[in-house]
Amino acid sequence: MEDRLNEIEIKISYNEDLLDELNRTVFRQQQQIDALIAELRALRDQVRNAEPGEPRNLRDEIPPHY
Repeated sequence: MEDRLNEIEIKISYNEDLLDELNRTVFRQQQQIDALIAELRALRDQVRNAEPGEPRNLRDEIPPHY
């Protein structure tokens, strides 16, 4: 019975460590998402505030492999 209890305690300890690591991973990913959202907003604002130049012609923007 004591061996079984020790085994359960060890498994709980491993699960707690895994949960902490997963929480840190999710936190880092959320920070990255927040940074990307902020960058996207900045780029969107930059495009909106850009002075309109000549009308764009898609034929002038043909990729170099053509």
